[in-house]
Amino acid sequence: MGNCRGKRMDPTVLFKACKLCPRECGINRTNGPAGTGFCRLDHRLRVAFIGAHFGEEPLITGTRGSGTIFFSGCSLRCSICQNHQISRENMGRITDITELSMETARMIESQKVHNINYVTPDHFFPYAFLLTSFLREKGYGLPILYNLSGYQSVSMLKMAEDYADIYLPDYKYADSDLAGKISGCEDYPAVALDSIAEMVRQKGFLDSFATGSRTAGKGVLVRHLILPGKIKNSLDALSSLFIEFGAGLPLSLMSQYYPVLPQEDGDLNRSVTRDEFDRIYSHALDLGFKNMFVQIPGGDARGDPGADTGFLPDFSLKKPFKGKGPIC
Repeated sequence: MGNCRGKRMDPTVLFKACKLCPRECGINRTNGPAGTGFCRLDHRLRVAFIGAHFGEEPLITGTRGSGTIFFSGCSLRCSICQNHQISRENMGRITDITELSMETARMIESQKVHNINYVTPDHFFPYAFLLTSFLREKGYGLPILYNLSGYQSVSMLKMAEDYADIYLPDYKYADSDLAGKISGCEDYPAVALDSIAEMVRQKGFLDSFATGSRTAGKGVLVRHLILPGKIKNSLDALSSLFIEFGAGLPLSLMSQYYPVLPQEDGDLNRSVTRDEFDRIYSHALDLGFKNMFVQIPGGDARGDPGADTGFLPDFSLKKPFKGKGPIC
């Protein structure tokens, strides 16, 4: 960890032959316009939103919200992403670590958030580490949460260990072909399981389920988003998580999929039906998962894509989120 502690760290070092995500492009992201890999971003820090967010799970949101920092860009760039404005189009403003630190401190003071939540930070990990160091040096003791795709580099997660308290990873795919078609990474199932295993090794399961605390302070909670027409992917994903981590793994089962961009796969141009959700939820119960958050599908039971869209953000607005979100 030596050269990655505190303000002594040169944030450009890890960008010069970038291997921050499992794609390991090796691109020199400090090399001007030519310095972009799969994420399409150079080394300059780009942020889309900073503020309290109420759409996370209750143990993360609490009563005053999660202090989110939405980093522009993503190492997955999923074709179905509801945050496509920032994950695929890289919407956001260029800033620097000093300004980001000051803005984050102001958010903590004014909004009294329960934690600091880095959303898709892995392609900007060096800046996340620097920000964490700044916050701790200033005496802010809030838990630091990494909100991740699941497709992370284990070596980078080991570097992140001293800068993280909570991990909130996805486990999107058990189906390699589906991962390849949507996210361009057929190796996702194996890579994500290894990544989650490293997160669990570091922090254990989310502590609130054991302590009864209303907000989490440490640990791992895994999310799985149900995709319409892809029931087997979800059934296999839950089975894989159960086999690897057991029934005590904290799990968030999500049904909020919405087709924000046209898809070649017809199934992905609609929402999840109640029947699809019920089959997958029943499987989770049959496996014995004990610590679950469950997002019941809203709107039309036929999967009408015009159903509940209150969770969809618009990052062109000063306040991207319309409400408190559907996580329950």
